[in-house]
Amino acid sequence: MKSKTTVFILTCLLAFVQSCEKDTPFLITEDSVGPLLKSSPISELETLFANDSIVRDTTNLNIGATSKKIEVFEKGGKHLLTLTSGTDSIPTVENVRVLDKRYTTDKGIGLQSTFGDIQKQYTIKKIVTTLNSIVIFPKESNLYFTIDKEELPSNLRFSSSNIEAVQIPDEAKIKYLMLGWE
Repeated sequence: MKSKTTVFILTCLLAFVQSCEKDTPFLITEDSVGPLLKSSPISELETLFANDSIVRDTTNLNIGATSKKIEVFEKGGKHLLTLTSGTDSIPTVENVRVLDKRYTTDKGIGLQSTFGDIQKQYTIKKIVTTLNSIVIFPKESNLYFTIDKEELPSNLRFSSSNIEAVQIPDEAKIKYLMLGWE
């Protein structure tokens, strides 16, 4: 009787732990994007993304320089990430642009999220207005989110003045999700 109870409890614990685990191949944290760590050298990309395809900027490779722009594709051809490498003696990734909707932050924000979702999970530090978009920088985070001005009310789409958080509709969709590790 005692062993059946023990087996039942262990089975329940295992099921609970597995249900609590996040989908780490597509998890974005402050120090990682899927298997890629902030400290991972560029030379290890083929190992980290062994099941995917790595495409380097061949223009720079032909003239003997190291590749700055590196794209990661799933074997089926789906573009997952675009990485920009640093220029240190042992280069690491400085910037990550997320292109696949399966990637989400540890707070649940991804390319399918909206400005309202960002505001619920992060405190906004700064909003930068560019010609065609606005870039949202959360406090205490290396993440930044771009929203196309087409998502804004018509009177703000062509404005060059600074746009405030209260002017951005909650339903405005994220166009780009990026992580900077400079």
